[in-house]
Amino acid sequence: MYRAVTATLSFASLVLGQQIGKEVAEKHPTMPMKMCTAAGSCTTESTSVVLDSNWRWTHVTNGYANCFGGEGWNATHCADNAACAKNCAIDGANYASTYGITTPSSGALRLNFVTKNDNGQNVGSRVYLLASDTKYRTFNLLNKEFTFTVDVSKLTCGLNGAVYFSEMDADGGMSRFTGNKAGAAYGTGYCDAQCPRDIKFINGEANVAGWKDGTGGMGSCCAEMDIWEANNDATAYTPHPCNVFEQTKCTGTDCGVGDDRYKAMCDKDGCDFNSFRMGNKEFYGPGKTVDTTKPVTVITQFHTADGTDSGALSSIHRFYVQGGKVVANSVSAIPGVDAVSHISDQFCAQQKTAFGDNNYFATLGGMQAMGKSLKRMVLVLSIWDDTSVRMNWLDSVFPNDADPEKPGVARGRCDPMLGEPKTVEKDHADAYVVYSDIRFGAINSTFAAN
Repeated sequence: MYRAVTATLSFASLVLGQQIGKEVAEKHPTMPMKMCTAAGSCTTESTSVVLDSNWRWTHVTNGYANCFGGEGWNATHCADNAACAKNCAIDGANYASTYGITTPSSGALRLNFVTKNDNGQNVGSRVYLLASDTKYRTFNLLNKEFTFTVDVSKLTCGLNGAVYFSEMDADGGMSRFTGNKAGAAYGTGYCDAQCPRDIKFINGEANVAGWKDGTGGMGSCCAEMDIWEANNDATAYTPHPCNVFEQTKCTGTDCGVGDDRYKAMCDKDGCDFNSFRMGNKEFYGPGKTVDTTKPVTVITQFHTADGTDSGALSSIHRFYVQGGKVVANSVSAIPGVDAVSHISDQFCAQQKTAFGDNNYFATLGGMQAMGKSLKRMVLVLSIWDDTSVRMNWLDSVFPNDADPEKPGVARGRCDPMLGEPKTVEKDHADAYVVYSDIRFGAINSTFAAN
């Protein structure tokens, strides 16, 4: 796939704008990380986090009227994509009071699920790691490992505390799209393998045309590496390759909506390793081998065929550290799938066959394509609930009408209805996740591999 650029679109980008408001000062919460070259040899980087632009107050540039609110876009100021981008701005964020985003200690970040505020309440959040106030911290994951500690003890069924990488532009898209005036400093440029269409501004354009039930006519696609999607009952890590290798706007079939799922630019299913789904129901959860009532350190390694930072991605491995002990990932116990604990092209092919799933992962290039994208990734940390399918794909029976005894259908112990957003937001408004101690570096440099 490629992006077609016409003279009309090029001209339009000059007059559109994702502009900056001046009503709320933007101050990025600090979240330092460590870069490691060998075990015990790490240096601290002065990184911080920035709130995604989609969560921000969007208002007219010359006043306080909302451009976007509970009823959708303001028809007066947002008659079309161009007018809306010209008339509207995103503003700074009060991280703690409005969004429940705090830094309880150095190197730690707490994301609250529901936060009561002056405007009602905020549900969930998504932030990105910054290298500076105007640039995201980018990562080449090849031949490296990424480590962090997480507390998911308060994340119930239907919730997801997610840590992942997306192939976003380091500046949030400012240099490629002159209509984007806000950039990484205000959390712009988001994309992932689901090609989300709920993004309000894409490439400096407002996503007004075709907006209905929370989605517009455009989506924002890019490769995604899910390091950690989890609550206290289930977890999975999943590569999602694409046939594009930068943040790319989609429309129509390329977004993969409905029956076009396997025609999309990106592999929405990915190739997941969920220990419960792979046959070990005692590995992860409260009181299990990896005990989710306590914080756990999560290590993900990206091995290349030749052991270099530019080599072809060959496999993705997982380890945990809890209570001072290193815990190897569970191994597959599914008939027809080798008893391995890592993701590779062979594992994915066997798993898709055993579960009767479409191997769109291989269609879009598998590990080779994923490896190409892993050279320039942006770190994302979030907490969210699922308005589409109640997070059943992570922690319950999915599809709901399938036989839970069929291989691949059961992903966790949760009742399918427990993930209903209205239920979760009412009964578990006090849920939160804490991420801390991010480390990145050479294989076996970020934890004691004993």
